[in-house]
Amino acid sequence: MSGLRMFIALVAARALTFLIRLSGRGRGSSLPGRVALKICPDLIRRGTSRVSRGIILVTGTNGKTTTNNMIARILEGSGHRVLVNREGANLLAGVASAFAREMDVPGRLCFDYACLEVDEAAFPLVASQVKPQLVVLTNFFRDQLDRYGELDRTVSLVRDALKGMEGAKLILNADDPLVAQLGRSTGLQSVFYGIAEHEGVRFQGSADREAKFCPFCGRELSYRYYQYSQLGNYRCPKCGFSRPDPDVEGVSPRSEGGFTSCRVRFRQGSAVPLDIPVYGVYNLYNALAAYSAALLLGADPHGAAGLLRGYTPATGRMEKFHYRGKPVYLHLVKNPTGFNEGLRALVGVADSRVDVMIAINDNDADGRDISWLWDVDFEILEDRQDKFGIFVCTGRRAEEMALRLKYAGISEARLAVVNGYKEAVKRVLEGESPKSYLLATYTALWPVERILRGYARRVQTKTEYLPHVS
Repeated sequence: MSGLRMFIALVAARALTFLIRLSGRGRGSSLPGRVALKICPDLIRRGTSRVSRGIILVTGTNGKTTTNNMIARILEGSGHRVLVNREGANLLAGVASAFAREMDVPGRLCFDYACLEVDEAAFPLVASQVKPQLVVLTNFFRDQLDRYGELDRTVSLVRDALKGMEGAKLILNADDPLVAQLGRSTGLQSVFYGIAEHEGVRFQGSADREAKFCPFCGRELSYRYYQYSQLGNYRCPKCGFSRPDPDVEGVSPRSEGGFTSCRVRFRQGSAVPLDIPVYGVYNLYNALAAYSAALLLGADPHGAAGLLRGYTPATGRMEKFHYRGKPVYLHLVKNPTGFNEGLRALVGVADSRVDVMIAINDNDADGRDISWLWDVDFEILEDRQDKFGIFVCTGRRAEEMALRLKYAGISEARLAVVNGYKEAVKRVLEGESPKSYLLATYTALWPVERILRGYARRVQTKTEYLPHVS
């Protein structure tokens, strides 16, 4: 009977995926899995038992999709067959959809690894159905308070789930105290990655950084420097909890022309040049996390770095397009820290004038509460207004976005509220500035990307990278 349920679940999921994509109303990355689980509740458990070498789970607030896809890129490039929920559907239904899509109808799998991006809130449920070999933690930030609650609760959910994973190994961000503390609090074997001090670090933190206090004794943490938000070199003056020495560390990072590069230093003293075709130090953290996981799985250090140079960004992760010769960037935003890094990237590409579009929705997947926009540092744009042409605001909460920009000091003459994604995309593409930069929350991202793809050509970055850093 269980075999029949599996057969029916797979047929139903495949048919539903086909119909959704045929209708153009989505990617079929979640609903087919939800239906399949109704028919065969143990589909994921049965699927993972057929993955021969191991399961890698990637979780955290920002960077999950990029990190997960980078790990898959290295493993696939090393000759392994890998199952991936590549589209970023990271709840239980999304994971189930990935298995249903890749299984043949008899329910067999022929994969070496499964790389699964998992939402923090869904992590305990997904983890209970799989036995991961590796768990990669990116960072913890406030994200959709109406859904996740306070950050302490999210960290506790993940920590408690990890404590039940006997034999799993952790890949932890040494620079985030909320992540790094999991090595000590879970007792699991841990490998740490981070970024060394460089000329771009800050010596004063933002007032709203997430981790001000030691997770073990409650004393305020002392920082030597900050990378961004609470990421940096920290120490507790009371109990001695501090940034672990990274096993894998990025040295001398630089971002230029939409690319980021560094040297990767290992504890034993060797160094490998690393170039990735995505912008920003925050993306370098994703690459270092993926690189650390790949090394732990036996990948060649130079080969893994070469494969990351050919990485293609997922939808909305600083994707680059060309419209009539004009560079166009598309970036997903979903919480204050991610939006702040998106704004830093915007400022970074503003070596010439830029037109900007911001699409803000408040659907369930975005978070109904949009008060987080007031925690985003839009004020950094005020003194650089000569670098920007227009700010086009669209989406369900376009008016609130325009109001936030006005309070940040952006001139009303530069603000435009446009109803409808198509008109908004056309407006920003046809602006007078030589560059365009589009930011969108999750449910706005996909229709904006589809419209943008109709007008502009996506840049393939596989052969477009910086020279090695010596």
